[in-house]
Amino acid sequence: MSLIATDLAHPQVSALVSYLEHDPQPTIVLDTDYNIIAANAAYQRQFGVAGKPHLGAKCYRVSHQFAVPCDQAGEHCPMRKAHDSRAPERMLHIHHTPRGPEHVDVELRPIIGDCGTVVAYVERLSSVAVASVQPQQKGLVGRSPAFNEALSALQRAAPAPIPVLLQGESGTGKELFARALHDGSPRASGPLVVVDCTGLTESLLESELFGYEKGAFTGALQRKIGLAEAAHGGTLFLDEIGEVPLAMQVKLLRLIESGSFRPVGSLRTVHSDFRLVSATHKPLKEMVAAGTFRQDLYYRISAFPIRLPALRERSEDLPLLIDSLLRRLDSAVVPRVDPQALEQLSLYSYPGNIRELRNILERARLFCDDGVIRLQDLPPELRSSSAPAPVKRRRAGKDLEQLAHALEVFEGSRSELAKALGLSERTLYRRLKALGL
Repeated sequence: MSLIATDLAHPQVSALVSYLEHDPQPTIVLDTDYNIIAANAAYQRQFGVAGKPHLGAKCYRVSHQFAVPCDQAGEHCPMRKAHDSRAPERMLHIHHTPRGPEHVDVELRPIIGDCGTVVAYVERLSSVAVASVQPQQKGLVGRSPAFNEALSALQRAAPAPIPVLLQGESGTGKELFARALHDGSPRASGPLVVVDCTGLTESLLESELFGYEKGAFTGALQRKIGLAEAAHGGTLFLDEIGEVPLAMQVKLLRLIESGSFRPVGSLRTVHSDFRLVSATHKPLKEMVAAGTFRQDLYYRISAFPIRLPALRERSEDLPLLIDSLLRRLDSAVVPRVDPQALEQLSLYSYPGNIRELRNILERARLFCDDGVIRLQDLPPELRSSSAPAPVKRRRAGKDLEQLAHALEVFEGSRSELAKALGLSERTLYRRLKALGL
């Protein structure tokens, strides 16, 4: 581990540095003035840059390209919180890395000296693999505060066996979040079994979930394993659980509480070990009050609720989502969106959320013959959308202010800056032009 000796005079810090070299997690030691005074080999491998040693640099400049500490740049600062609480603090940040911007789970622990004062901090970093800040062909993408809040909750819940309830409007990506919960859990090597509860009668849902024996009913020509049994060792995802018929809810509660059930037409009891994730767009609390959803089942499935934001609440993510969704189209050439069309897309409220955005892009792709989606390729109702001018000005002003700050502190080429900001070079140059640079 490389060290700056003058900062390691305190014996507790010196001993800690020697210990952390054997930590497999990327770890750094910070002094009370935000300076990186030590970094273990794992940190250097994952976050280090050849020819640019981080030792002696300010943590906020390395991680965020900020000229001032995070809490002075509009970000939550774990060091400030740990200083005030004198206890470990954990939060999700977007860090600049050699691979571009990434979601990073940051855990900061203060080191208390003999006099009761904080003498240093230990920061452990974990890259979040289940979501990306850059366009991707699959999985979760986003960087807005609303998205990050949901992702932070997901990071807390994923390693634990606790039942999770995903709540959000239709089209907000509940199945993608369920898959991310599964992939971030100790059961990631097991199956993720999706049960769509919409439109199923009690008997159909029971046979789908529990399976049935040969001859259990007309048409049961052979034994069928149920989805609950298929989820053994993995995750059972009950999508739109608010649609489960009231008479079926008591059987579902028994399954969740005991992990045991009987296939339709069988006397044998089957046990399945699964982690439960549920999702709904319905107001389950109101349904409980109305008597259409069992209270005991509600409390059993909602031990860890996560609210998924609507697309209108994460408008900053729209360019990133558009880029990612276009890459996911079954097309030999990935279309791009011209500036006018992108501006119009940013004005729409998307009542159908990400699902509606995907449908709009798929339709527009069929109208563009040269691989460029233009204003005329968008649906008529979307072309007529408009937003109040003050809202547009505030959003544009905030974006340009952040870009101006990044230009002030970033060390590198324009193409490297575009990659660090998660933008295309074309978009970056358009925004630079708006700044007059």
